Amino acid sequence: MAKKFSRTWWGQRFIEALEAFTDTNRLGRGRSYARNGKILNYEVNEGKITAKVRGSINPYFGVYKEPQYNVSIEIKPISAQQWSKAIKQMASKASVVSKLLLNEVPDNIEACFAKDSQLLPHSSKDFKTTCSCPDYANPCKHIAGVYYLVASQLDDDPLLLFELRGLSRKQLQGELAKSPLGKVLSSAINDDTEAAIVAASSYYTKPKTVSLPKSLDLMTFWNGSQAPNMTAASPATIPAILIKKAGDFPPFWKSDSSFIEVMEEFYTRVRTKGLK
Repeated sequence: MAKKFSRTWWGQRFIEALEAFTDTNRLGRGRSYARNGKILNYEVNEGKITAKVRGSINPYFGVYKEPQYNVSIEIKPISAQQWSKAIKQMASKASVVSKLLLNEVPDNIEACFAKDSQLLPHSSKDFKTTCSCPDYANPCKHIAGVYYLVASQLDDDPLLLFELRGLSRKQLQGELAKSPLGKVLSSAINDDTEAAIVAASSYYTKPKTVSLPKSLDLMTFWNGSQAPNMTAASPATIPAILIKKAGDFPPFWKSDSSFIEVMEEFYTRVRTKGLK
């Protein structure tokens, strides 16, 4: 299910945590809510997700007008002490620092966190959710719809994961930029050095433009400004030297008749037929 709704590994992991403890039918309705514009507004403020979701008309339960429900989602924050340890680990790995400074989540990010304070959620204990709908189950289809929308946003804004865990992107990148590796990588990423200017001189001869004559016949064009001096080829000293070189019975010739005589007769026939 996750692969169909999210294209990044961290977005998929977010949904996998949801799918591990949510009813399959509610998940299906939640995906439909996320795709079909049922979520009217959605915002993240200080790590808390709030949304307004359109409900369904159901005369059987006396619902004749489309209701709107308020949804809130909070992910268990990581303590300041745990963040300090995690940032220290992240700052020691060039692959982690470089990707985070480029707004990407490295695939080895989990190794930087303690087992009891992972960045990505793993179970229902990592979530605190409420919805104003009458459904007794939690998460309901409205909460599930917002979950999927968050996973979709994580594809484009992966540092939202840190914000949902209690650390803003500004704090994260600021702390990483203070580390020795961060300082070097930040300067490389933010380097605005202009591209090298190509020297005016060149080792190659520059082409020159020439004006063409107003009229030019084909013979003059193909022969150049002056027709080449064509001299007649002198006749061969020994005609058919390649044929005669091997003699009357060369190694490849298996006939009892002379190879030279056969070839003379053959060329005579070709010449006569050509003249006709």
